[in-house]
Amino acid sequence: MDRPETLEDFYKRKFDWMPGNIRNEIGHFNVFPLGPFVGEEAKSIPYKRRDFYKVMLVLGGGEVHYADRVINVPMQALSFSNPQIPYKWAKRDLINGGFFCIFNQHFFNQFGDLNQYSVFQPAGQHIFELSNEQVLRIRSIYERMFEEIGSSYIHKYDVLRNLVFELLHIAMKMQPSAQLDRQDINASQRITTLFMELLEQQFPIEENHPRVQFRTASDFAQQLNIHVNHLNRSVKETMGKTTSQLIAERILQEARILLKHSQWSISEIAFALGFSEATHFSNFFKKHAQMSPTSFRSI
Repeated sequence: MDRPETLEDFYKRKFDWMPGNIRNEIGHFNVFPLGPFVGEEAKSIPYKRRDFYKVMLVLGGGEVHYADRVINVPMQALSFSNPQIPYKWAKRDLINGGFFCIFNQHFFNQFGDLNQYSVFQPAGQHIFELSNEQVLRIRSIYERMFEEIGSSYIHKYDVLRNLVFELLHIAMKMQPSAQLDRQDINASQRITTLFMELLEQQFPIEENHPRVQFRTASDFAQQLNIHVNHLNRSVKETMGKTTSQLIAERILQEARILLKHSQWSISEIAFALGFSEATHFSNFFKKHAQMSPTSFRSI
């Protein structure tokens, strides 16, 4: 997860095409049926951040994976996703339909800050279980979105903003008792697994591979949207090693591979592994391998 998924990435992944107005002056909005992206043929979606907002009506079951918890969706739900929180929908083969709309903050620039609403805040509730009655009401809102976006009405995007706000306020008016069961089972193990996945995704280092971006426990904690102390406790509890130890071990492993099997200079390897100076890399390697990078390469 070296960077958030952008709107451009989303369209390329889903459709292999790009709308012409994706970064225009009024921001971007679009609405889709969920059907083509779920069911038995559903493709896996990576756990990561997105740089846009998403409001989704899910019909059928599923699971939403966050860094420190899994939320079970037994039947049908309305979900809110924002750029601050990485997530992943799992068991998507259980989902049998629905709708979703996507938009960026720029689409609402003169209409308020979306992050002031609890459904888009890190500590807020993001998944709302729905009754059959509520599903009918929310489905009708999405149907109005499809009608508006396909119309030639000059102020249609004002209407679409109001429909998004309608979804947002329907959710926030729901009683706390509507909150889904949060499965906090083995949260430490979940956090550690996600940390290890993020760490491993940065390797192997090859010609076209970006340099290592996350090199400290704080870097990883920020990506997982959890406090660094929470990450450190979880990793120590699960792995018996500190976060910093695991990061150093993986960087050292990759350094040995590059020193033995690439033609890169010490400076190039240092840069690829995220070191600002070759001397910093040499000191790191000496500390952990008990010899200099040059000596190791010559063995």
